[in-house]
Amino acid sequence: MKRLLVFVLVLLCACAPVLAEEEMEPMYTLTAQYGFKLGAPLSYDQLRNQKYLNLVKAHFNSITATNEMKAYSLLDQRATLKREDGMPAMNYAAADKMVQWAMDNGIGVRGHVLVWDAYMTEWFYHEDYDANKPVADRETLMARLEYYITEVVTHFEEKFPGVVYCWDVVNEAVADCANEYAAGDARHLRTMRSGAVNGFQKYLGDDYVSLSFLYARNAVDALGADIRLYYNDYNAYFADKAQAIRTLIREVNSSAADENGNPRKLCDGIGMQGYIGGYGVQEGCLVESHLDMIRKEILNYAAMGCEVQITEMAVRNFDLNCADKHAEFYAKLFKVFMDLNGADISPLKAVSIWGLTDTNAPKGNYVYNLNSPYGGLVDLKLNYKDAFYQVYAALKQ
Repeated sequence: MKRLLVFVLVLLCACAPVLAEEEMEPMYTLTAQYGFKLGAPLSYDQLRNQKYLNLVKAHFNSITATNEMKAYSLLDQRATLKREDGMPAMNYAAADKMVQWAMDNGIGVRGHVLVWDAYMTEWFYHEDYDANKPVADRETLMARLEYYITEVVTHFEEKFPGVVYCWDVVNEAVADCANEYAAGDARHLRTMRSGAVNGFQKYLGDDYVSLSFLYARNAVDALGADIRLYYNDYNAYFADKAQAIRTLIREVNSSAADENGNPRKLCDGIGMQGYIGGYGVQEGCLVESHLDMIRKEILNYAAMGCEVQITEMAVRNFDLNCADKHAEFYAKLFKVFMDLNGADISPLKAVSIWGLTDTNAPKGNYVYNLNSPYGGLVDLKLNYKDAFYQVYAALKQ
């Protein structure tokens, strides 16, 4: 009976009939026809959830570790203090297991993220790696940052060759609020985040973004690896912020020269975090004009020579009564993605869904606000929702 009701609902929404799972093609093979990968999030705890792993294996060819490849997860203060060369030490135990699972199942990994001011371990900036001591000088911090980026990129490429196909080198360096960047700065380079200083900007300087990309590019070139380097940020489809991002990335890509004195392209692309809709509230969700804004800014990034990935996508919906509208909006969004890549221009390389599942996080909780309770393609039991079937039908057209 329940399956019949779902079937009727899908028909009413002008969607293709519900298919049995064994009748469905992997969604990543459908997106591949339009030139982009399809990604899912993976946390360390989800390695123990076989049903979730089966879902990822069935329909996705890219994963992003939600936290385990970030600096605050990898940096190991105790091991660092034991080193004699003064360089930071990392603990890869959790991240390695996740990348190993991806490699075993033929799935690529988005490396996320090398440099992010939020939650960064404060001891990294200080003399003797002791937060109670003064901040280390710029040269010392540059050496630590270069070592960290080089070692992390090298570790994953040498241990899991070809699996990590891109890195978010710097995350969220462009601020939204005027009190979080210097007046007159067209880059809107973040100096503060919710009252906390951006340690990278304060202690290394305004060129920390360019330095991070330079160190990452040097590491990739030394490895001879095909790893794309991305700048990643939220609200990247809003015009004012998008303009600031482009200004920053033009600076990055003109900051270094090759052996012939020509500008060296350090940043390959823009990761547009795809949190779409109101934060914690239904107002602002499922707004049709956002579709045109997303399309426009992808093309604007492409016009400056950058490829684009949609990252951390969550099509927010806080109202169960809007399930039909949510499903229709999701399908329209994928039609935007499908129409972007063609013979003349193919800027979109991947779409990574962060809010893949509904959430039962309490109202007002960070996860509730970020991903929304009814924004998933699958429900809490990992069953396909109408949104999943409508996206699938759109891709099959």
